[in-house]
Amino acid sequence: MSDYGTPPPPPAPGYNQPTAGGTPPPNYLVWAILSTIFCCLPFGIASIVFAAQVNGKYASGDVGGAQASSEKAKRFAIIAAIVGIVVNGIYFAVVLPNMNK
Repeated sequence: MSDYGTPPPPPAPGYNQPTAGGTPPPNYLVWAILSTIFCCLPFGIASIVFAAQVNGKYASGDVGGAQASSEKAKRFAIIAAIVGIVVNGIYFAVVLPNMNK
C-alpha cells in the first residue's frame, strides 16, 4: 500500500514552537545600526553584535540570554549616542571656531 496523498505526521513536540509563549525581547538592531553610522563606531559595533544575538538565543530557548543581549544592545547604543553627541559637541565648540586663525 502506498502513502502517497496522506498527510504528513505532526511535528515532534516542541519543534519550531515558540519557547516562552510570548514575544521575544526587542533587539534594538535599527538603533544599533544608526548609532554606529552617526555616532560612535566602536560602541555601535558592540551594540550590533548583541542585537544580532537576541533572536537566535530566543529561538533556541535561551530566554534569559536573549533578554541579557537585548539589554546590552540597548546599553551600548545609548553609550554610542552619548559619546557621539559629546565628541561632536567638543568638535563644534573647539575646532570649528579656531579654523580661521
